[in-house]
Amino acid sequence: MIRTTVIGSYPFPSWLEFASQNMDKFGKADLEEIIEDAVIAAIHDQVAAGLDVITDGEQTRLDFNLSFYGHIEGISPHADVPRRWGPPAHDQRGKHAITGELLAPNGLGVVAEYQRLQRLAPAGPTLKASVPGPYTLSGRLTPNADYPDRMAITEALLPMVQRELEALVAAGCKEITVDEPSMSCYAHKENTRRFVEIFNRTVEPVVGKCFLSTHLCFGNYKGHAVGKRMVAPMLPDFTEMKVDEVHIEMANREFAEVELLAEFAKHMHVAVGIVDVKSYYIETVDDIVERIKLCLKYVPAERLSVAPDCGLSQTARWAARKKLQSMVEGAKRVREKLV
Repeated sequence: MIRTTVIGSYPFPSWLEFASQNMDKFGKADLEEIIEDAVIAAIHDQVAAGLDVITDGEQTRLDFNLSFYGHIEGISPHADVPRRWGPPAHDQRGKHAITGELLAPNGLGVVAEYQRLQRLAPAGPTLKASVPGPYTLSGRLTPNADYPDRMAITEALLPMVQRELEALVAAGCKEITVDEPSMSCYAHKENTRRFVEIFNRTVEPVVGKCFLSTHLCFGNYKGHAVGKRMVAPMLPDFTEMKVDEVHIEMANREFAEVELLAEFAKHMHVAVGIVDVKSYYIETVDDIVERIKLCLKYVPAERLSVAPDCGLSQTARWAARKKLQSMVEGAKRVREKLV
């Protein structure tokens, strides 16, 4: 009951930040050592916090989804950034031009990440891999004559994600999150039935072969949301996603619409965002206990997990550590009273 889990990303150690900006100063073996040490650090912090489910912290990714473009042929490596100065916002990330047929002949790289995690992680915690879904992955690519709109790009990327999911299961991965925050961000204005159809086709080959989840949030670029922060537009359609668990951002929204978690809980497990990754207020254990008790009004304990609102990559490491420690201790206290 009340599993403690994470979405996927974890803060980069300072040396990895430095290395990522000075790649020419390192050899191939140096970089592999830097990456491995960063994964060890991410594992250490998660295990020290006492999490039931851990990841590799996505330490090999420039961003939770942008680095995947390096594995895909037919994409310009240079992004067109419309605004480079001023307050941080999503229009500073830029989009890549499509220059040819979109192909990923060698996969998307997640299997190698998972195998590294398997090798480095201690026995005990469940190991989870995360993969961006095709709709979210399509968001930073500019349509062209061959791929005239976002949905056409999504359809081209869908089989690549499918194959990566199948390869993860074949590699022994027991828990996978398919990140589709773009679907939750735009549920208020796009066709949610079509979103669900796309999602279910993507995951169909691995349904029932692993513990499958999806992450739905409202954006977290440098601590800023991009979507309309409402759960209601996702319902009822998103309850038909073929997943075992759904991750939903709640803490940053002061638990607005918490009652709607009950609709998801009728169909699947619910991982509630219980700590706010966009705030440097460190939740106390008592805060966590109070929030879990609120969630238990709408989600049965055997279907409830707790997690950060989003990945922790945009949060300083010292704060991420403390937030995870409070989250785990709070869940433990509630769990002990329920047994």
